[in-house]
Amino acid sequence: MAKSTHNQTRSEARSRTRLNRPPMFTVLMHNDDYTTMEFVVEALTSVFHKAPTEANRIMLQIHFKGSGICGVYPYEVAETKVNKVHELARREGFPLRCTLESA
Repeated sequence: MAKSTHNQTRSEARSRTRLNRPPMFTVLMHNDDYTTMEFVVEALTSVFHKAPTEANRIMLQIHFKGSGICGVYPYEVAETKVNKVHELARREGFPLRCTLESA
């Protein structure tokens, strides 16, 4: 009888420690008439760690469709990446814009 009580307690502890995944957010980069394609690729590779081929594909999607998905992250990570892109763009004099939306 003590054995089943011990097992029951152990499974209750396990279910209580199960963590919920944080809500995820999609980071979108938007097209504008001033930011260069090269800068967009640079931002995608440096901030989002995309391979050059993937960065070029996303850049073309941004250029031709108006926006492109840079990645999906928990809120704090997504917000940090958006802020980094905005900081890099402003430093270079570009109006590049990124936004977050719930995934």
